[in-house]
Amino acid sequence: MLKSMRQHAKYFYVLFFIVILSFIFWGVGTVDQNTSNVIAELDNHKIPAEEYWRAYDRALRFYRDIYKDDFDEAMEQKLNIRKNVLNTLIENRVLLVIAQELGITVTDEELHDAIKHEPSFLKDGVFDRDLYFRTLKYSRITAEAYESIKREERLITKARQLIKLTAYIPEDKLTSFSSNQQTLDAVREAMVKDFEERTIKSYIAGRKKSMKITIYDELI
Repeated sequence: MLKSMRQHAKYFYVLFFIVILSFIFWGVGTVDQNTSNVIAELDNHKIPAEEYWRAYDRALRFYRDIYKDDFDEAMEQKLNIRKNVLNTLIENRVLLVIAQELGITVTDEELHDAIKHEPSFLKDGVFDRDLYFRTLKYSRITAEAYESIKREERLITKARQLIKLTAYIPEDKLTSFSSNQQTLDAVREAMVKDFEERTIKSYIAGRKKSMKITIYDELI
């Protein structure tokens, strides 16, 4: 049971961070966003096809690293990677809308601190300014564009954290097991994470109902 819960909770995290990385290092909205280049639209927010395919490619590489030679087209379809990547992109856009509605902000100090602790820019555990600019140049993105995208990433993370605070976990769910303390603590931790992620999913689903969402399935 504990293993199942951990896997279930982990599922929510994987694509979220894959998608975050895909637009941090490749940019959002850098292509011509006419209808032919857009995968989905949420009110006035668009998801470029380029962003989707980069996130999809990153997801494929992630799962190939995990499953090695066992990963094939059948497994890809079983994992429903294409749909899940798109859903995650849409959910992240919704979280940005939620962050704006809740008045969530990211200060310049918070932004710079996040950048200085980004593993990709650390050399011997310390932020390396030259490495920072080399990485951005290699990724074909300006420092200004990267900081804007990084700010959005922090907004998404802060919105998720705030929504988590509303998660209600019935006490009987946490006390209905009898085992040693180590196992109980592990079960409690897994249940808390599971309830938190379900709360985020539910909150996003509720907000999506008030938005006009158009998905161009033929493009994926």
